[in-house]
Amino acid sequence: MTTITFKEEAFATFSVDGLDERMHEIITHIRPSFSKLGDIFAPKLTELTGEEFFPHIAKHARRTVNPPKDTWIAFAANKRGYKMLPHFQVGLWESHVFVWFALIYECSLKEEYGKQFEQELETIHEHIPAHFVWSMDHMKPGATLHSELSKDELQAMFTRLQKVKKAELLCGIHIPHEEAVMLTEEQWIKKIEETYKTLLPLYKLGR
Repeated sequence: MTTITFKEEAFATFSVDGLDERMHEIITHIRPSFSKLGDIFAPKLTELTGEEFFPHIAKHARRTVNPPKDTWIAFAANKRGYKMLPHFQVGLWESHVFVWFALIYECSLKEEYGKQFEQELETIHEHIPAHFVWSMDHMKPGATLHSELSKDELQAMFTRLQKVKKAELLCGIHIPHEEAVMLTEEQWIKKIEETYKTLLPLYKLGR
């Protein structure tokens, strides 16, 4: 029976050379947990948002040579895809697990979200927890703590989301590798659900 955990073998996946070899490790050690997360969180997000959500596990199908440096499951209110929509993610880099609300460059609603975020700047600045992080590039593992961002810096990010075609914005949490391997399935479900409930107001702003 599959258990939702991300143990050392999951993180070791990203040290394996070769596309086929790494994909085999991802399929073996990470995707079973993603599948179970999909079974749990698609219905939870459907309940929380009032929209039907669907899970999308990254297949990395376009890759022909370079193995993926991260992998994820996304949740969106569309059965056919998620990149064009605001969505939620759980995924891994070698250094950490991420739990995101994401607006990536393909999303057609970025401008509307950026405007709404600007209007709610004070509320967002006040209510996003200090340990949450923000990213402007889902292709890179780094992120900035909310506690380290001024209102002006947040506003600049929200403005960029409206003005720059390739702009992205993600908000959520990072769980370091060393902490992640210690968490039980029950702890993962609780942590992800609490994170998504905290991020839900961001999602609803642009809907």
